[in-house]
Amino acid sequence: MIRRFGSSKRANQRYRLRAGAYAILPRAGKLLLTHQGGLFDEFQLPGGGIEPGESPLAALFREVFEETGWTIARPRKLGAFRRFTYMPEYDLWAEKLCHIYTAWPVRMISAPTEKDHSPVWVSPDCAKQLIANDGDRDFVARYV
Repeated sequence: MIRRFGSSKRANQRYRLRAGAYAILPRAGKLLLTHQGGLFDEFQLPGGGIEPGESPLAALFREVFEETGWTIARPRKLGAFRRFTYMPEYDLWAEKLCHIYTAWPVRMISAPTEKDHSPVWVSPDCAKQLIANDGDRDFVARYV
């Protein structure tokens, strides 16, 4: 059974399964997060949705680069969780299946290509306070 975080499933709401891959990225005693500005204004683990036909690892490499500008190496899966949420950017009620990895941030290649995202290095304790998503926070707390 995969652990659920956040709100319970609403009785009369239809949800679309949306799988995603997200990374805990440690380096030199800090963690690399992404700050999403604009509509959300929140700190997150870098990552996002797995596109049709894409593997979770390919999505992880792509999403981390898009949101931080960093390349990564040596990904290792830590686990998964699910949550039910409304995604206003897609006008979608989603059952998110979040695959959580750890990986080594290798090098910053460019600025993030994803709109309103900025890379932020923080201490693990700070990350546990800043991250908006309960499931991501739980994985960070267990990782550190």
